[in-house]
Amino acid sequence: MDRYRSCSLWLDEVGEHLTPRRPLGGPIDVDVAIVGAGFTGLWTAYYLIKGDPRLRVAIVEKEIAGYGASGRNGGWVSPAFSVPPARIARRYGRPAALALQRAMVDTVDEIGRVVAAEGMDGAHYAKGGYLCAATSAAQVTRLRAYVDEQHRWGIPEEDYLWMDAARASQRIRVAGCLGASYTPIYACVQPAGLARSLAEVVERSGVQVYEQTPAVGSRAGVVDTPAGRVKAAVIVRATEAYTAELSGTRRQILPLYSHMIATAPLPGDFWEEVGWRRREVFNDGRHLIVYAQRTTDDRIAIGGTRAPYHFGSRVEDRFDLDERIFGALRASLRELFPAIGDVEITHRWGGPLGATRDWHAVVRFDRRTGLAWAGGYVGDGVATANLAGRTLADLIGGRESDLLHLPWVGHPCRTWEPEPLRWVAAEGVELLLGRIDRAESGRGLPPGVTAAVEKLEEVVGW
Repeated sequence: MDRYRSCSLWLDEVGEHLTPRRPLGGPIDVDVAIVGAGFTGLWTAYYLIKGDPRLRVAIVEKEIAGYGASGRNGGWVSPAFSVPPARIARRYGRPAALALQRAMVDTVDEIGRVVAAEGMDGAHYAKGGYLCAATSAAQVTRLRAYVDEQHRWGIPEEDYLWMDAARASQRIRVAGCLGASYTPIYACVQPAGLARSLAEVVERSGVQVYEQTPAVGSRAGVVDTPAGRVKAAVIVRATEAYTAELSGTRRQILPLYSHMIATAPLPGDFWEEVGWRRREVFNDGRHLIVYAQRTTDDRIAIGGTRAPYHFGSRVEDRFDLDERIFGALRASLRELFPAIGDVEITHRWGGPLGATRDWHAVVRFDRRTGLAWAGGYVGDGVATANLAGRTLADLIGGRESDLLHLPWVGHPCRTWEPEPLRWVAAEGVELLLGRIDRAESGRGLPPGVTAAVEKLEEVVGW
């Protein structure tokens, strides 16, 4: 249990509830077998069993429910999809892009609804909105353009605002803030609390959850585990970044590592100076983003700055800790909130998230083979995984719904290039964005650089 508690602040906080469930004891037959007990697998099970309580559903998980990204992320319940509406519209049309955007906005409230209905107090759901501060002239220009873009894509003006520095500081007082974008349509959660609570809910509803049961292979009708085969008409692969560990899937998902730190609880005089009273999720307008939330016990949990990729799509526990990134995060924290001083950093952690080749999250179900998959959330998985679970439940259950016509259902994704090309691409883009951030914070950008970056992102699909 101590091993799991050390994986993140969030898992440490729910430590008494981390005792693993029993592993699979032998071969079983079910209607639906789900590989992975993160948000995708758990939400899929939840909506499947709600739609048809007679279904026999089993989840096999290599570690424990919420061990991966679901228990380590920033806790943002974000309506943002992995690619912007304009890119979706170019391929699928404006109505499809708008429908997906509305579905993502609705998903933020759907998670809040389920948390309240199921009594999942450990999720600490709070809809305080999202503030993104501009700390350079270039960021002001970019964020104001982004607010205008949201309005063009149907978000009402009152739901996406530009605030001047004085008004932004009434919400969160950030050093050097020149203004900020704000929207009330984001929420935050304690992600491991949500995952562990959701696992308890689905188990009470009749879903069999087998922890410490790795899937060593899967194919139509069968999941192979060390304890025996799980036979099912439908197999759902809900492995996100860990997909790269499965045989034959190494190039389907690019595992990128995200890292976080958390402070000790901060005193009341700090919060009097900084504000942050509604648990808004927060970042600033840099390209190599940081992301943060105020926790219920008055810490700041902050992550980001870099998302390193490891050659060969390797996923290893030792990559969870990166002292260079932890140092950069602490520096960013002090830069944004100087009053924080030399506060103790009590938790440091990391873990992989998944990206498809074109950065476009996807849901798929092949009725002929019974194989289903969802993933590629690129860091916005808390909400997107819920939408995936509802969509997969409708696809598997044969229920017609508007969700089945959203433009990520069946979206084709080509595989990543072989090494060393994908390593060069990942490192090169991150290096370029880091240099742009440094330039924006100083003298500004040479003419044409922003346009060149946008063109590069379009060419590589990011």
